[in-house]
Amino acid sequence: MGKRNLYLKTTPVEEAKTIYLEALKKVWEPEYETVPVIEACKRVTRHAVYAKNSSPLYNASAMDGIAVISARTYGASETKPVRLKEGEDFVVVDTGDPIHHPFDAVIMAEDLLETEKEDEVEITASVAAWQHVRPVGEDIVAGEMILPSCHKIRPIDVGVLLSAGILEIEVVRRPMVTIFPTGTEIIEPGEAIQEGSIIESNTRMFEQMVLEQGGLAKRCPILEDDYDKILKEVKQAVAGADMVLINAGSSAGRDDYTVHVLRELGEVLVHGVAIKPGKPVILAIVDHKPVIGLPGYPVSAYIAFENFVAPVLAMMGQLPVKTDQEAEAVISRRMVSSLKHKEYVRIKAGVVGGRMVAAPLARGAGAAMSLVRADGFCIIDQNSEGVEAGEKVKISLYRDPQEIANTVVVTGSHDLILDVAADLMPLLYSGMHLSSTHVGSMGGLMALKRVEAHIAPIHLLDETDGTYNDSYVRRLFQEPVAVVTGVQRIQGIMVKKGNPLGIRGIEDLKSCRFVNRQRGAGTRLLLDYQMKKAGILPKMITGYDREASTHMAVAALVASDSADAGMGIFSAAQSMGLDFIPVGEEWYEFAIPEVFLSLPHVQAFLEVLKSSRFAEELKKLGGYGMEKTGELRWIR
Repeated sequence: MGKRNLYLKTTPVEEAKTIYLEALKKVWEPEYETVPVIEACKRVTRHAVYAKNSSPLYNASAMDGIAVISARTYGASETKPVRLKEGEDFVVVDTGDPIHHPFDAVIMAEDLLETEKEDEVEITASVAAWQHVRPVGEDIVAGEMILPSCHKIRPIDVGVLLSAGILEIEVVRRPMVTIFPTGTEIIEPGEAIQEGSIIESNTRMFEQMVLEQGGLAKRCPILEDDYDKILKEVKQAVAGADMVLINAGSSAGRDDYTVHVLRELGEVLVHGVAIKPGKPVILAIVDHKPVIGLPGYPVSAYIAFENFVAPVLAMMGQLPVKTDQEAEAVISRRMVSSLKHKEYVRIKAGVVGGRMVAAPLARGAGAAMSLVRADGFCIIDQNSEGVEAGEKVKISLYRDPQEIANTVVVTGSHDLILDVAADLMPLLYSGMHLSSTHVGSMGGLMALKRVEAHIAPIHLLDETDGTYNDSYVRRLFQEPVAVVTGVQRIQGIMVKKGNPLGIRGIEDLKSCRFVNRQRGAGTRLLLDYQMKKAGILPKMITGYDREASTHMAVAALVASDSADAGMGIFSAAQSMGLDFIPVGEEWYEFAIPEVFLSLPHVQAFLEVLKSSRFAEELKKLGGYGMEKTGELRWIR
């Protein structure tokens, strides 16, 4: 007669989970392997991955038509069409064709008028410089972070990785899970059924659940209720697997041997949890590996797996269990949509001031990185003209709402250090994340005022006294705002290696092709200040009105010979192999309303700023001073 296995007590679910996971963390170490990118879907990145190539690799036509010199189209109208000659004024291009100097815009084929000469066309409207042209690096910029650490690779990620020149990637090795069905009364599906037989199906369900959680599954033949056989098979399985699941035999019956086997082979931390159904769960460690006994009733087995196996697999795979969910959010920006289509707009989501805020990402068909960055979709139905800023919308989320709730929403000025912080957040503070969108310093402060962000990165020069940031914050906010020092960084002019045009300062921008930052960006304000001091008007600089949204995008345009010069930070120039003419040092800081300062994920971000890992990464980038990083002052 088998020994009865009585429960002396049952452990609360969360307590049991904590006991088990904390014990496993002390004895288990993740393993890694390098795989081809084309085989990396659903795998988890070990390190942050940075682009080797830009995409597009060159300035490319966004449509079929003709590439033109925009200056030669000025003045065209329906009453006064302009005639263009092939070879002199235009060349025929298809979507994706390179656009070479001196051509700098594309006119759609549908907008051309035929003439009596085959090599001439007429146009009835002028085009602006770079209209209908996808600039080099529009989607991906060489040197920018494509994927962070601990990221589960999706099909769109594979495409972006390949576009960025990445062929191999280091990933977390998938845990191998060996699964045992036990019980003298159970039979395989398809076998002859006799009285008392039970068709075994639980372990086939476990196989699929393991695969869904990113593991590999090996389901073994049924083990009859024999202590010695179970002991032998489980011992052998532990030697060749990362985790072992034993189904049935975990309860208090005479022939339930699992707990005795596991006590002989290792340590049983929990036997019996306060959950219904699913009470007879065994949580054990054998040879530093998790071995879990699951109850035999199907519903109990499923609930026990979700509560105890899934978290262990998530820990081993370095990712939380994720499910797509619908949520209600406030849209941060007006979105106009065609009546003809049902549109899926990619969004970043975060919880700010107790409400979920969804920020639309790039909507272009070629903007693949917006899918990588997206947390989900806002779906605009057909026959709808769109949604207004501040309107409540339904969104479908890729990420778990709890993960979004633990995400710091950072909106404002761009700097490469935001990518570094985003990478370190989940590594140093499990479950904490950072999401950033780049709208310029003033755009970030306005997002704070609308309660659409937790933090605004800013570097706004006050021309009256040469100070940074405080006067702008004081003018815009009545409530207390903390300004946290980020880094001291060098702003300057980025030029091609060797500085072929001999650019020495702001005054030399009048004789080159320039690319600017967007309106409201602190870099642009600094440029305007320096231009004013030098007596230079915007119209004197070719390309003053040509905008790029990040320092890396500016650097990519200069490196690709799409521009001769652009304002930016030293680290961006160094990343793209450019020469750099310093213009001045400035403070890149973070404005945080008092109401958000104590949030755990905001505090985690501030701790990341002060960490040695952060300092090490910034040293690699170059061009940053960190003497005051993390210091806080109040603007009241």
